[in-house]
Amino acid sequence: MWLFHADTPKKFNRNMKPQDWMGFYFSVVLVPVLVTVFTIVAFATLDTHFGHSDPSPSPFHVLSDPEERLLPAQASQELAATPLQTFSNTQLLETPFWFSFSVPAATDSGQTVVELPSRHAQQLSCWDGASQRLLGTASREGAEGQIKAEKTGFILSLAPDALPLNLLCKGVFSGPARISVRQWTYTDFAQSQKEFFRGIGLMEGGLLTLTLFVLVAAFINREWMYVLFAIWLLGNLRLGANAMGWDAHWLIWTIPNQWLPWVRKITFATYYVVTFTLFGRLFQAELKQVGYVFLQNVLRWLGLVLLAAAVVLPYQRFLPVLWVWTIAGIVILVFLLARIVWKARTRAVLWYCASMFMVLFTRVDEVIAAAFGIKTLDEVPNNVIVALLSSLMASFAFAEQMRAGKRELALAQAELRTTYEVTPIGLFTLAADGSFVRTNPALEKILKHGKTDGASDDASGRPMGKWDDYFEPGARDKLLQIVSAGGSNEAELRGIANVDGEASFYLVTATFANGRIEGSLQDITDRSQTVQRLRFFAEHDPLTGVLNRRGIEIMLEQAIERQADDRPLALAYLDLDRFKLINDLFGHQSGDEVLKQLCQRVQELLTGDSYIGRIGGDEFIILFRDKEIGAATETCRAIIQKISYQSYHIGARAFQVKGSIGLIEVDAGMRVQDAISAADRACREAKKAHDEHIVVYQKNAPVFRERLEELSLIERLGGEFLPAGLFVEMQPIMSLREPEASLNFEVLLRLCDADNKVVSATRVVAAAEENGNIAVIDRWVMSTVLEWLAQHQSELPLTKFVCVNLSGASLNDEKFIQDLFVILGRHPQVVPMLCIEITESVALHDLEHTSRIIQRLQALGAKIALDDFGAGYTSFTYLKSLSADALKIDGAFIQSMNTHPANEAIVEAIVELARNLGMKSIAEWVEDCAMIEALAKLGVDYVQGYIVAKPQSPQAILAASSAASFITDPALARFVSSRRIDGQSWGESDEDFPATGLH
Repeated sequence: MWLFHADTPKKFNRNMKPQDWMGFYFSVVLVPVLVTVFTIVAFATLDTHFGHSDPSPSPFHVLSDPEERLLPAQASQELAATPLQTFSNTQLLETPFWFSFSVPAATDSGQTVVELPSRHAQQLSCWDGASQRLLGTASREGAEGQIKAEKTGFILSLAPDALPLNLLCKGVFSGPARISVRQWTYTDFAQSQKEFFRGIGLMEGGLLTLTLFVLVAAFINREWMYVLFAIWLLGNLRLGANAMGWDAHWLIWTIPNQWLPWVRKITFATYYVVTFTLFGRLFQAELKQVGYVFLQNVLRWLGLVLLAAAVVLPYQRFLPVLWVWTIAGIVILVFLLARIVWKARTRAVLWYCASMFMVLFTRVDEVIAAAFGIKTLDEVPNNVIVALLSSLMASFAFAEQMRAGKRELALAQAELRTTYEVTPIGLFTLAADGSFVRTNPALEKILKHGKTDGASDDASGRPMGKWDDYFEPGARDKLLQIVSAGGSNEAELRGIANVDGEASFYLVTATFANGRIEGSLQDITDRSQTVQRLRFFAEHDPLTGVLNRRGIEIMLEQAIERQADDRPLALAYLDLDRFKLINDLFGHQSGDEVLKQLCQRVQELLTGDSYIGRIGGDEFIILFRDKEIGAATETCRAIIQKISYQSYHIGARAFQVKGSIGLIEVDAGMRVQDAISAADRACREAKKAHDEHIVVYQKNAPVFRERLEELSLIERLGGEFLPAGLFVEMQPIMSLREPEASLNFEVLLRLCDADNKVVSATRVVAAAEENGNIAVIDRWVMSTVLEWLAQHQSELPLTKFVCVNLSGASLNDEKFIQDLFVILGRHPQVVPMLCIEITESVALHDLEHTSRIIQRLQALGAKIALDDFGAGYTSFTYLKSLSADALKIDGAFIQSMNTHPANEAIVEAIVELARNLGMKSIAEWVEDCAMIEALAKLGVDYVQGYIVAKPQSPQAILAASSAASFITDPALARFVSSRRIDGQSWGESDEDFPATGLH
């Protein structure tokens, strides 16, 4: 009845005939009510089938024998001095007890049965008090004589002719035993025995049936809560059996006597844990509202401690722990139940409270009986009724929770249905054959289905039909693929095109459930078109319409990946010459038109699987897929001809644009960036020295091997840590005034590779600059040089300056500049020996920044030299702004000075300029004596080159007497020995490297 839902009649009345619902109400409502009323009337008025009445307890004398010293005769004498009583508690003693009582003469001709009903009795022996004759002895294992085990204890059968009789008995008990004696007629005892077993069957059958029902429900619903409740019902069964004294049996089997203490301990502890676990799970939501998490945790920990006590403690010591824990648990449980009733007041809570009251009453009754000898539930029927009622009430609570859950589910389903109908996203259920089972109005609107009322298919309106009626061929296969895949469960689908050839695009999300496909659908036509436009602009140049850098790199990467089957692949790098001039002279609009026309011309020449991409302002990449290098070369020549020798007409103007192409044959496995870098290198070479403006690198060209070496070096120099193998060498710089009176030199960076070969400084610096690690290396060079100078300053009396070249990237790194001055501050005594070389192009990059750094360095005493002077953007204006101390003339002028008179004039002008500005001049790349003689005539102050000395180790510098001591060329040696110039060498007067640089 408590499971009967209020909405059930409405559901049945909808489509039922009068005779149907009359039969339904008769069966479901009237019959259960009549059965309930009849049961109550029978219980109150009718007599039981077992028409006996329990006899009054017989008075007896009782005596404890803790030392087990008494014999029957002695026990009989001492018992005479004890008072009569109707019951006696053993106080958990497991030593013998003697008791004696009188059995009067029988009132009929039948036998008299004397019952010792204690379920805790383990052994019993009885004697004739007068003759000391043993009448019988029995234990839980067996019996002899007139005593045997029956019901919960033992009975002694006496014939009528043996009465009256004084009996002396000795019993051994375990647990909270109560000694009492009952005297029955044989007929009444037989009736009570039947009622006892009927109670056992009623309780065992009722609770086991209920337990099996709950387990079946748990199996069908796959709900652990039902399993927990079934275990609790079994616990009720075992506790009821313990209270009635037949827990030594399990169904039709007898539990061995030695197992009983363990079984009882584990049963009590398990029931405690299961009861509170069920309570916590059943009222999980209510307990969160109530709070008192600490008390809930105490309940859980008490159960675990009780389980541990059941394992380690003997039965006699376990019982007090059980009582204390039970009382503590009852107090906490009652408190939490009271709070839940106050907060929630649901029927489930009230039923559970009633059930817990029944259970707690029986448990408290056991504790009180054991402690104080007061027992209220002493009869089997009472125990059976209490056990069944508590289980039934708990079932009511459980059913109420199920009913509440069902009601919440119904409300959720109603809300879900409403949401299903009003959601703006199309929802559908698809059958296995592709037909629509259920749809919402949003889907019908999206697919433009002709329903008039927006109702679902199963209510009204014409059916939606099948999936294939709305989507392009193959859409259903794609749908089946996403529902069967383990990853993403969504895909984009294209609808059937209309008469204009236009089709909508949809995003479908679907999953497979209960043999059907459940999914949602959104119209993403606008989004799809927008994405296509964005994707186009993401991979195409908006000005020319050709691929951009990202687009061409993606195509190149794909081409390299599929090149495994030996398909030919070539890559061209096209760079326009002096295109910037058009933008500067005629504006960017004219330049843009030229680029558009150029791309159009190139595309006209590209055939097959070839593409062009714009990667810079006037730089392009052309990809030749499946085209041999020879055919690609011919196409590139045709491109050069078409773009370089045909004018570009923009309005009334005509422009001429030249271009250079570097073409490479791409090898399998080559990285995209490596291929582009190699093509770029070939293009730079074509711009320099080729009239055809095209350079071709075929497979296995030396440039590829060089690039691999560069990449290896770049990788080695990568990261924040210095690579192994770094060291420095020093190349002497000789004074032309007094060659034998100075030992100046330039510090050169070196690196040993894996084969112990020395890598040149140019390659090391280039690789370090490419991977961004040059500042780390410059920091190491500066620290190493200064520490070495500080350590050997006294051994270098002729050294006035030591040149150290700093990278342009480092000089423009603020963090490095900070670290540089920290390093200089550690060695102030040798900073005046330092001459920092700054490349001319770097100095002009940010003139104000460079001038500020130079001033700070000179303030510490360091000297400044402008390196590679004359190779860049030489200007008298910037020379006046930079207070440098020396000019290092670019080696290209020095090497060709004797063959090109113009270069000699340039060198002479630079030397004169340096002298007039108060700077010293240093000539690099000096290779022969004739060159030195010419430089001396021009007034150059210092020379540096292999003719003087190759780079030396630091140890060789320390062992040298001067820069001239390294000379091995005889002609130069004679020149040095004959060189006698009046005056002082650089560094021997205050005017050498003046503090302010310019005067």
